Amino acid sequence: MNTKTLRKLEYDKIIKLLADHASSPGGRELCLDLVPSSSLPQIEKMQEETAAAFTRIVKKGMLSFSGCYPVEASLKRLEIGASLGSSELLSICKLLEAANRAKTFGRHETPDEEPDCLDEYFAHLEPITPLASDIRRCILEEDVIADEASSNLLKIRRSISQAGDKIHSTLNSMVNGSLRTYLQDSIITMRGDRYCLPVKAEYRSQVKGMIHDQSSTGSTLFIEPMAVVKLNNDLMELYAKEQEEIQVILARLSSEAAEYISEIRNDYTILTELDFIFARGSLALEWNASRPVFNEEGRIHIREGRHPLLDKQKVVPTTIRLGADFDLLIVTGPNTGGKTVSLKTTGLFTLMGQAGLHIPALDRSELGIFHEVYADIGDEQSIEQSLSTFSSHMTNIVSFLERVDERSLVLFDELGAGTDPTEGAALAIAILSSLHKRGIRTMATTHYSELKVFALTTAGVENACCEFDVETLRPTYHLLIGIPGKSNAFAISKKLGLSDAIIEEAKSHLSEQDESFEELLTDLEQSRRTIEQEQNEIRAYKEEIASLKEEVEKKQARLNEQRDRILRQANEKASQILREAKDYADETMKNFRKFGKENVSAAEMEKERERLRKKMEKTNSHLTLEKEKPRRQYKPSDFKLGTSVKVLSMNLTGTVRSLPDSKGVVDVQMGILRSKVPITDLDIIEEAASYTSKQTRKTSSGKMKMGKSLTVSPEINLIGKTTDEAVALLDKYLDDAYLAHINPVRVVHGKGTGALRAAVHNYLKRQKHVKSYRLGAFGEGDAGVTIVEFK
Repeated sequence: MNTKTLRKLEYDKIIKLLADHASSPGGRELCLDLVPSSSLPQIEKMQEETAAAFTRIVKKGMLSFSGCYPVEASLKRLEIGASLGSSELLSICKLLEAANRAKTFGRHETPDEEPDCLDEYFAHLEPITPLASDIRRCILEEDVIADEASSNLLKIRRSISQAGDKIHSTLNSMVNGSLRTYLQDSIITMRGDRYCLPVKAEYRSQVKGMIHDQSSTGSTLFIEPMAVVKLNNDLMELYAKEQEEIQVILARLSSEAAEYISEIRNDYTILTELDFIFARGSLALEWNASRPVFNEEGRIHIREGRHPLLDKQKVVPTTIRLGADFDLLIVTGPNTGGKTVSLKTTGLFTLMGQAGLHIPALDRSELGIFHEVYADIGDEQSIEQSLSTFSSHMTNIVSFLERVDERSLVLFDELGAGTDPTEGAALAIAILSSLHKRGIRTMATTHYSELKVFALTTAGVENACCEFDVETLRPTYHLLIGIPGKSNAFAISKKLGLSDAIIEEAKSHLSEQDESFEELLTDLEQSRRTIEQEQNEIRAYKEEIASLKEEVEKKQARLNEQRDRILRQANEKASQILREAKDYADETMKNFRKFGKENVSAAEMEKERERLRKKMEKTNSHLTLEKEKPRRQYKPSDFKLGTSVKVLSMNLTGTVRSLPDSKGVVDVQMGILRSKVPITDLDIIEEAASYTSKQTRKTSSGKMKMGKSLTVSPEINLIGKTTDEAVALLDKYLDDAYLAHINPVRVVHGKGTGALRAAVHNYLKRQKHVKSYRLGAFGEGDAGVTIVEFK
């Protein structure tokens, strides 16, 4: 790929973003060196690696390659027998630790987990854990060797510590004793790795020792007292021995590392390659990108592609097709409408895909493989070279027109611009026609109407436009293939405030052919929007139909399941009946044989026959299905206040608490539940005839007086009462309910501590007219209600 195209399509910016996802110097270098390939096997291999890394990152998180530093120079020194320094050995240790992390990360968590193409990389890693552990034990930090690196080093450092303590003790006695008045400060300092005291210059003769330094003013001399000279000498010898021992330790560690030169070099190569691969996977995850499908026929179908360098919160996805039904796509429309973005998206996705990167588009997006991508985008006019805008474009176009072939992708931005419109349009048509005849995949943006006509009248050439909303003066950035775009110059100018007179004057300068063509474009745009709206409506209807179909299928499945269950139960019951009938028949035959052989009286035979008859009747009684009585059709006038009814849909009994309204709905009190129920869902419970005459009676004044059955509630609420109050109220209520023939009744006492419930039950045990009582069932109030039934 030529570097100019890579720069124009901003491929270098993509590579910099990729390098930011690498965590090792070697991985970043591989990212920065990445260039598109034209080999399909190589492209597919890299795409597969990117996809595998993407999947592993989603499942396990990102793998860190920190510590993977270049060690080739150190390995070459080991090959010639040199000893490495502590920092070099520590770099090798960090590399091996990174290899160990990667090895652990690469293991599959379960045996049935699908293998991928990265398994081979992880399998060839050699962490060399003993060497890494030994280096880490001996070298704590760069230039910091652990005391436990060797027993001899530990012994030397203990001697150093003891010698230092002895020197400090001697000097402290001097500082706090005889030399105190001669010192500038009561401190112990060091000059040239030797312990000294800061002595005032005038007392030089009073302190015997060696002068190692003096202050800038000369008022202070740093003297090593004679009493500690030998001690300092001994300390220097110990320091020398310490360094010798450290060199021995480093030589030993270097010797161990030299045994694994090839493994360490291989680990570094694999880790940098994995860092490069996981950087591609991480970038794909950040972009929510997908793996494209490649072909060698030059077909491009980008589905809802998003330019990766634009703000992903604002970028509008676009769909681009080229190379299947047409090999030349001409994109028209107003400025800032997204034409150049569509052009760059096509070229950049091609480069990214052939470089092994996923593209930010929907799955099953298709890209062709091109040996070269040529792009003429932007203005490269040069004052020094006396090149105008048109000249710079033509220089660039001429440079690659001779080199293009059927395996090339050519991109033009504003082809023919910068010169006389008539000549520019004619030149643009000639260039595009030449490329089209050679079957070269080409995409071009333009403002020229002549190119729109060229696309409409030439086979294998297609128009496209970037949609523009004239009302808001904003582009929608949707690429519409098959529709030529309008410049919308008049509409935009009018919206911005240009007078109608000027606009009409401008329209008068248009030829009749141009005006007809613009009207045609307007009609096409209106038709497109109408069709798109209808398609959206059809899509919504289809989704609704699919939802209803799914619901019907589920309901049918439930019905089929119920039918199968009922049939299965019926078959099982029938089988049971047949078995019982067979058993009865067998028993009967057995008895007849028995009675025929033995001398059995007629009474015994009749007794046995009666027993079998009763058994058959009992079985038949279980099989008899009670026929449903036809329901009576009630009128609203049949329902009065206090009428006892049964709610059929809920299988509960209750009392009517309001007269039917205009819709035939009444309030029904069912225990603690009160609900509005249509009269079609009610069945009136007929009371005993002996009580009907007692519902009302005439008073001496001739007025009708309501009976107890219409004034007594079917329940009493005792919640909040004391036990004594509750028992008194309950006693009166039970008398009234018994006289009103309300049976059964509900006593609401609540759950609470249970004291009120116990008092109610103790009272009910002593009442002779109470047949039974029980706690409410589910839906009746549970343990907070007692149901009382009278005799």
